[in-house]
Amino acid sequence: MSNRSEQIGTAAWGRADLHIHTRCSDGGPSPEQVVQHVLRRGHLEVIAITDHNRIEGALRAREAAEGSALQVVIGEEVSTADGHLLALFIREPVAPGLSMAETIAQVHAQDGLAIAAHPFDPISHGLLGRGSLMRSLDEVAELPLDGMETLNASLVRQVGNAVSQVIAQRFGFTGVGGSDAHHLAVIGRAYTLFPGRTAEDLRRAIIAGTATAAGRRWRWSQYLSWICGCLIPRTARRVYRVARSARLA
Repeated sequence: MSNRSEQIGTAAWGRADLHIHTRCSDGGPSPEQVVQHVLRRGHLEVIAITDHNRIEGALRAREAAEGSALQVVIGEEVSTADGHLLALFIREPVAPGLSMAETIAQVHAQDGLAIAAHPFDPISHGLLGRGSLMRSLDEVAELPLDGMETLNASLVRQVGNAVSQVIAQRFGFTGVGGSDAHHLAVIGRAYTLFPGRTAEDLRRAIIAGTATAAGRRWRWSQYLSWICGCLIPRTARRVYRVARSARLA
């Protein structure tokens, strides 16, 4: 670990945020705004757009990043029967509502990578969380996961990340980091460090177990910014659309 720590921050290591949402699902910014923000900041080499149960945002982001130094991984956050799963390096949407094992099989059928999202957060949809059909850590250990999100910048409670780190180490899952950003300020706050600079380097590092999670959770001021700048306006728009539809009916 000491050798890795000495190399971090040099040109030999890249940074990737593997968990970003856009307005194509429940995020605030458009895919194009995400790309522009990351290029302006210059703090990431690779990003994965992981909207809920859809890949349109990822495809748009990849198109927006063409010709730039930024590489975009096509992904989505799949709602399985056993919690949320980050499907990375996929070509087509993955069917929601299946068991975790069935969903992982669909991801692998596309040569994609399957990463458990916020797996042990008591609030989020994790592996043993609310609604999950899984009941024990033994079941988790048997899953053919390619990695586990051990640092999610958007978790309200630190305990979710702490437990994920312990479980990933215990069962030999590669630990990765992602912001779970729903607005621009949080992108890159947590990320995955990997040897190399490209998306393919990232893929190889996750498989080989040489990637690692880094960064930190977002500040309460950023939560407040998201609530005021994204959540409240989005909710207001939905209420307006419902009310307008009711009037027109």
